[in-house]
Amino acid sequence: MKKILDTGNAACALAVKAARVDFVAAYPITPQTSVVEKLAGYIAEGKMNAKYLPVESEHSAMSAVAAAAAAGARVFTATSSQGLLYMHEILHYAAGGRLSLVMANVNRAVCAPWCLYVDHQDAVSQRDTGWIQLFAASTQEIYDSIILAYKVTEKIHIPVIVNYDGFLLSHSMMPFETVDQDIIDEFLPPFEPAWRLHPQWGGTFGNVTPAENYAPFRHSLAADIRKAGEVIEKIAREFEKLTGHWHGGLFDAYRTEDAEFFLLSMGSMASEMELAVDILRDKGIPAASIRLRVFRPFPAEELSRLLPDGARLLVFDRNYAFGTEGGVLLAESKAALFNRKDDIKVVGRAVGLGGEDLPADFLAEKAREMMEVLK
Repeated sequence: MKKILDTGNAACALAVKAARVDFVAAYPITPQTSVVEKLAGYIAEGKMNAKYLPVESEHSAMSAVAAAAAAGARVFTATSSQGLLYMHEILHYAAGGRLSLVMANVNRAVCAPWCLYVDHQDAVSQRDTGWIQLFAASTQEIYDSIILAYKVTEKIHIPVIVNYDGFLLSHSMMPFETVDQDIIDEFLPPFEPAWRLHPQWGGTFGNVTPAENYAPFRHSLAADIRKAGEVIEKIAREFEKLTGHWHGGLFDAYRTEDAEFFLLSMGSMASEMELAVDILRDKGIPAASIRLRVFRPFPAEELSRLLPDGARLLVFDRNYAFGTEGGVLLAESKAALFNRKDDIKVVGRAVGLGGEDLPADFLAEKAREMMEVLK
């Protein structure tokens, strides 16, 4: 183990290197660019035994890593914002093809207007592409989640996005601990795909099918994604046993004892949310923070178990679900609790859009406003 002071993007690149990735294809976009710059440097200097393919667009980057994954390589790419949106078509190919693939998405607001700073609209807009989505809240969690994501995707053959907030995490210098290579190799052995395309073996990928062949593929993907939460938590426990690193299960909870008000968020906002909870507790308000780590699959049963009867759920979205009230987390939470915990009241707000600052006192004040609405 080694302590390092560096950025979230550096942590991401180090984790990809440690995972012994075979192939990287990427196109630069702020604030992701330094991830693939570092990987290109590692490969050029001979520190990483991989092929690096510079491409002309994010659509091409996802096409290239999907093709390499189908050929049996361990692959990686990274993007942000409009780049993720440009990949949208191929995201469906990768998930529908059950490819083992990891991508980092450095969260950034989407146009228009043009904005370089963080919110989660890019990630939530890819909710229904069939990818697993994790949200990291610290530099350490970025590093660990990339390595964990490879174990997950190679276990269940569903691609994984690791999301983390642009600039707030991607460019901020924070200490984190790397894991010795022999421990990572024990946790993540060489990739052995269940199948691969090869010119000597024949076969096809993504061919045209009638409904009787198409439907079972889609049903299988949907069922396996819903079961993925158990796999993610089990693999996270394996990683904890080897490294001592633990960031929570599907949720990371803070001060839930005797709580009545539960403040739900994801990403780096959740770190500040814990301070907001302390502010509320100091005022005699029984508040708790619950940070969502796994956005897809949405852990509905786990949310229901976390919330006691009669609880009040205050949802803080860094996105909008346009056409409905509030954001995607609010809509998902209401759906998750419907017919499970009908006595729980739920209210939400969209905050922090486009990098709007979210200090603890601001979040505490927004929480108090939502409490008044619930009355």
